[in-house]
Amino acid sequence: MSRIGRMPITVPTSVTIDIDQGAVRVKGPRGELSRSVPRQISVTREDALLRVERSSDEPSQRSLHGLTRSLIANMVTGVTDGFSRRLEINGVGYRAAVSAGNLILQVGYSHPVLVPAPQGISFAVQGNAITVSGADKELVGEVASQVRRVRPPEPYKGKGIKYAEEVIRRKAGKAGAKKK
Repeated sequence: MSRIGRMPITVPTSVTIDIDQGAVRVKGPRGELSRSVPRQISVTREDALLRVERSSDEPSQRSLHGLTRSLIANMVTGVTDGFSRRLEINGVGYRAAVSAGNLILQVGYSHPVLVPAPQGISFAVQGNAITVSGADKELVGEVASQVRRVRPPEPYKGKGIKYAEEVIRRKAGKAGAKKK
């Protein structure tokens, strides 16, 4: 059995879970998330625990077993604690601001770049740090990558938008022209 798939998911008291035919809906203090479950995978509830089981030992079902369990566990964590991703802006004159829930970036273009916030996502700016937060882990990561894509970090001066934990490998510039 899958090591991850066979671990039970503990459900806090503030979270309600509805298990329908092929779908799991999780509702908590930070919102509501739902996801479809493959038909080979079954989800059962036992008091404050959720168990994810598969019908056979085929390789395709074995891979779906651990994946489904991780996705449901992330949904439970998201509606209770939430997820966040931190980005940093490096560069002279580069800055960010939040206006009406949307992110406005000034990162060296002739115009400010507007990044709209999807439903369930919020932006926070403090100095040169941008925090993308929400209940859906997948959506938080996707929006953070869209923000990073506006001006990816370049290796020569290190200017751009990068993840807080990301390390930019720097390159040496030109050595200069040789005199004859």
